[in-house]
Amino acid sequence: MAYFSHETAVIDDGCSIGEGTKIWHFSHIMSDCTIGDRCNIGQNVVVSPGVKLGNNVKIQNNVSLYTGVECEDDVFLGPSMVFTNVTNPRSGVNRRDQYSKTIVRKGASIGANATIVCGHDIGEYAFIGAGAVVTKTVLPFALVVGNPARQIGWMSEFGHRLEFDENGKATCPESQQEYSLEKGLVSRIK
Repeated sequence: MAYFSHETAVIDDGCSIGEGTKIWHFSHIMSDCTIGDRCNIGQNVVVSPGVKLGNNVKIQNNVSLYTGVECEDDVFLGPSMVFTNVTNPRSGVNRRDQYSKTIVRKGASIGANATIVCGHDIGEYAFIGAGAVVTKTVLPFALVVGNPARQIGWMSEFGHRLEFDENGKATCPESQQEYSLEKGLVSRIK
């Protein structure tokens, strides 16, 4: 077996799990989902049918990834954060054919107890603060907090707040990577 699963984990037939992935206590990996290499799936996590996880995705305890969610490489999902997949759920109305898609792009981090309302993508290296409620698409490198979530700044690939000068340039204090802010969008220069 190329991956590790705790004896209490339930792994249904028909899912694909990459090499070096670890699946911990009481997690349920459902059929037809795809999990990349070197992922770490914490305790009490549910990965629903059709969910796609890239490589090196870190999922902390008590997270449910519902059908319609896709996480690209290097995504971090904090403890007890929440995804939804139907915009107007009702117990008495079956809306399984109306699941909305949510894509979490490469390198994004979602803080503990945050909620991502379905149909709103999270941009590359975006940083969603703990407890935030995301009700619209989040730009790459954006830092968003609050309920409803609002953007209050920008983050580097290493997870540091970027302070842009009058020329729209910033440097990550840890990596020394340089960034540019032009027309309301951040990109890495080098």
